[in-house]
Amino acid sequence: MGTVTDRARPARDWRIRLTGDAAVTLEFAPRIDPGINARVVAAAARVTAGRHRGVRDVVPGYHAVTVYFDPLRADAGRVWTALEEAVTTPAVEADASREVVIPVRYGGGEGPDLEEVAAFAGCSAAEVIRRHTATTYRVYMVGYLHGFAYLGIVDPRIAMPRRETPRLVVPAGSVGIAGRQTGVYPTAAPGGWRLIGRTAVRVFDALRHPPGLFGPGDRVRFEPAPPGAPTAGGMT
Repeated sequence: MGTVTDRARPARDWRIRLTGDAAVTLEFAPRIDPGINARVVAAAARVTAGRHRGVRDVVPGYHAVTVYFDPLRADAGRVWTALEEAVTTPAVEADASREVVIPVRYGGGEGPDLEEVAAFAGCSAAEVIRRHTATTYRVYMVGYLHGFAYLGIVDPRIAMPRRETPRLVVPAGSVGIAGRQTGVYPTAAPGGWRLIGRTAVRVFDALRHPPGLFGPGDRVRFEPAPPGAPTAGGMT
């Protein structure tokens, strides 16, 4: 194990390090960057496809991927080597990504913070909606809640920070903004994102395969729901 620890140093524009006695992490520069995230997603997919003995989970994030393993069945050095090979081997991540379109009912009771975001941006609510729907967002990571996808990058003009005091309950299907990120709450949960609308699309369903609608690297577009579209009132 000493030889693995000794190798924990920056390499090119990435580094690999031990994160405890049962995980190894590949890290890039800590920023929201589509190019970095594409390399993270590609490396995670390559390690997953390798079906390495003793690997419990492969978790990609914004700028890093962590491989969790059973130390009784896997060797940290081999996991380290798998990550090294994954990051240095060219991969085409776009082939596996999908585009998902989410209809949203903006404003009113479905989006109680829309007017505040408009005031922050110095524009109309309609302009906030236009800017929010004009971008094709990247799924940078999935976490916090089952099926909660962190999407970016939000137009800087409407990138209002989180609320200082989070809500105790945010309804399922709520669409929010938190700085340069946007996302859809898959279930009712506490949260501090600025709520600008709500969708009737179930982004997480435990009975569906796969249960989550979004995966890292996917592309997501929002569009105003047409008049008469289903509401999200029955979601929990």
